Amino acid sequence: SLLRFSGCVSELSDFTGEKRFREIIEDDYVTPKSVKRVLLCSGKVYYDLLEKQQSEKRKDVAILRLEQLYPTPLGQLQDIVKNFPAMKELVWVQEEPENMGAWPYIVREYDGSDIKLVSREASASPATGFNKQHQKEQAAIVEKAFGKFEKNQRKITV
Repeated sequence: SLLRFSGCVSELSDFTGEKRFREIIEDDYVTPKSVKRVLLCSGKVYYDLLEKQQSEKRKDVAILRLEQLYPTPLGQLQDIVKNFPAMKELVWVQEEPENMGAWPYIVREYDGSDIKLVSREASASPATGFNKQHQKEQAAIVEKAFGKFEKNQRKITV
């Protein structure tokens, strides 16, 4: 839960004055010209991805947070992605199973594009119900998000 997570806070000024809601939050940790993979995500998984990115000093992987799923700011996202001239892969990462979460919607929005997926395997249940197994799967999702896709591989599920 992000309820008491110290990294997930907003200042009062974020809601007043000239600041406004951002549909997409860009990655200020990376240099756009060095990015080869862009991870797109929404929600809590961002903080797990961020921890790995910074602990391993991965400047070749950018993390974009999609804060507004509907209507999807597709034009804005396409403009942001154009800022990564060396990008080879755009990957949606979610902790939910493949058939749940935002992925089914995102893949429809990106009809015909080359977006890839890292998630849990499709399932009738949103979670295993066992904390150890959940943590193991969560770690695998993060690892795979930064790992290598095989040629023509469109998804990695754990």
